Amino acid sequence: MTWRRVLKAFPTVVLVVDIVIRVVAVVLVPRNRRPSSAMAWLMAIFVAPIPGSVLFGLIGSTKLPQDRRDKQREINSLILENTQGLDSRAPTVTQPPWFGTVVQLNRTLGAMPLIPGNTATLLPDYADSVAAMTAAVDDAERYVHVEFYILTRDETTYLFFDALKRAHDRGVKVRVLYDHWATIRNPQGRVTRRWLRDAGIRFEEMLPFHPTKGMWRRPDLRNHRKIVVVDGDVAFTGSQNMIDPSYNKRGNMRRGLQWKDLMVRLDGPAAIGLNALFITDWYSETDELPTDSEAEPIVEQRTGPDTIECQVVPSGPGFDGENNLRLFNALVYGAQERLIIASPYFVPDESMLYAITTAAERGVDVQLFACEVADQFMVYHAQRSYYETLLRAGVRIFLYEKPTVLHSKHFTVDDDVAVIGSSNMDMRSFSLNFEVSLMVRGSGFVDEVRLIEDDYRSRSHELTLAAWLSRPAGLQVLDNVARLTAAVQ
Repeated sequence: MTWRRVLKAFPTVVLVVDIVIRVVAVVLVPRNRRPSSAMAWLMAIFVAPIPGSVLFGLIGSTKLPQDRRDKQREINSLILENTQGLDSRAPTVTQPPWFGTVVQLNRTLGAMPLIPGNTATLLPDYADSVAAMTAAVDDAERYVHVEFYILTRDETTYLFFDALKRAHDRGVKVRVLYDHWATIRNPQGRVTRRWLRDAGIRFEEMLPFHPTKGMWRRPDLRNHRKIVVVDGDVAFTGSQNMIDPSYNKRGNMRRGLQWKDLMVRLDGPAAIGLNALFITDWYSETDELPTDSEAEPIVEQRTGPDTIECQVVPSGPGFDGENNLRLFNALVYGAQERLIIASPYFVPDESMLYAITTAAERGVDVQLFACEVADQFMVYHAQRSYYETLLRAGVRIFLYEKPTVLHSKHFTVDDDVAVIGSSNMDMRSFSLNFEVSLMVRGSGFVDEVRLIEDDYRSRSHELTLAAWLSRPAGLQVLDNVARLTAAVQ
């Protein structure tokens, strides 16, 4: 009799639970969440209430634990305190006229000042970039700080690792950070960890995901930054991981895929800004602040006709706002003549899509460089779902020839400003990844980036609206499904 009553009551219980889940979701899900993400989550929960609500409970929040966010605020306060007055000493040239407000935006969100007195060297060749970082490590006298999303010792990078070992053996303080999930999943990841341990080099895994050890967090919150700092005088950043350009994966090798990236070497006080970001991540993982000899203050530098102004812009789930998205949108709205974007994963939110299409519609020459070939199936199709909107607005889209994966992440605004870094223009980079962007003002630097963009254009084919509209209907459906999936965060 009891089981019969339970079975009779079961549909009623399921109905009540279903209704409660839906009501709670309507109240809870939209809080402090962008509308597109909230709508995607609500759709998932309404279609499958119990699985959808469980999934939302596991990965619905993009925030890190409170203690990590408190560490970020602590470091920000120290940076602001140690760089007081630098803003007023920075050049006050008002070209372009909107630039000062963007600098203030970055200062408010990420704490870093605009730093004059730097020189920069662009490194668009993969092997040359690894060689330049290796040479800088060999010249180190006091410390080397290394941070990469993916860090593996392989046929392309072993010379860099050997340089780290030589530096360590001669008494240089070497500290290494790498993203745990991204590196360990790579075929060479565990071998690399073992090599670092055997070499005696101090290393830490960023955002470690070890549920059995109590290290649990949303697994797709990752540290995507790429930074090398040597003695506080020289630094490298950009899009390139420390790994073979095939990423050591059989599927990539079988298809002949090779990554193409862009790194920049900085000489000058901006290197200390990147070092401050490394120290932030080291402190977050270890509760340990490096010694004063590894954490120099940023000081005023002489400026000259060949120097550039740089501002380091950190972003990620340790911050309250989406620093990189706000920076990118501000620069897009500031563009008056030309806006050129290179992003391998272009999945913008509504604000960025409106900013870019608005720029094109008000007469700005907007160009987007993306990949002809895919290495991430869903992201590739989600990106394609935006092409029709962009083309109709007048954006020119160039697809880099396969089998190269154009992995560079940068853009230029008119003839004055450039941004280069680790951040894609997608919702993952805006909300889920720790990223670093370097904003540069200097016409000479922009000219050099434009030469690289010209090279991209010569190796790409331009997509037309007519050709795009003629693609099979099945692909259109797949693109839109991927776009909806990408909105769920």
